[in-house]
Amino acid sequence: MAFTIAIDGPAAAGKGTVARRVAAHFGFAHLDTGLLYRATGRRTMDGVDPVTAATELQASDLDADDLRSPEIAQAASRVAAIPQVRQALIDFQRAFARRAGGAVLDGRDIGTVICPDAEVKLYVTASDDVRAARRHIELTGKGHDITYDEVLDDLRQRDARDSARATAPLKPAPDAVHLDTSRLSIEEAVAAAIAEVEKKRQA
Repeated sequence: MAFTIAIDGPAAAGKGTVARRVAAHFGFAHLDTGLLYRATGRRTMDGVDPVTAATELQASDLDADDLRSPEIAQAASRVAAIPQVRQALIDFQRAFARRAGGAVLDGRDIGTVICPDAEVKLYVTASDDVRAARRHIELTGKGHDITYDEVLDDLRQRDARDSARATAPLKPAPDAVHLDTSRLSIEEAVAAAIAEVEKKRQA
């Protein structure tokens, strides 16, 4: 039976971690939809047209080692603002969402555009300072030479671009449950998300 959990929110709010843990808890499949845009953005950095890159995207493209770099994050945000790119990737995401056995998708427009009928919708957020600190630790831990201020500026640029785009802007679905992780541990955030899913499954 299909059961879809849509998790949206800005970068470094914890939505990916929450999504992976929730999927593992319930035995659902998980898709980080941001990787679709990162992989598309990665191909544009090699000179490929954005729409062509999205249309011809292969599952193997999601396995590239450098998809988490700041440069590719910016490229992903740029291509995500192109309506034709988003349209090219919608069918893949919707098919994944309704697969048998349940699915968790995290991104920026899952509850609003990709899966507006999802059984559970969460909007995971955190303060700018907390998100920047988390992402700075993550990036420097992987060897990237970047300052906290640069990370903060990068996040704010992405937030502004993602929230202002005409097609599928970053925003919570009207019926999404808000989960602010600013002062929560990973375990607390995951537990809160699991509790919301359990409520819907028992309803």
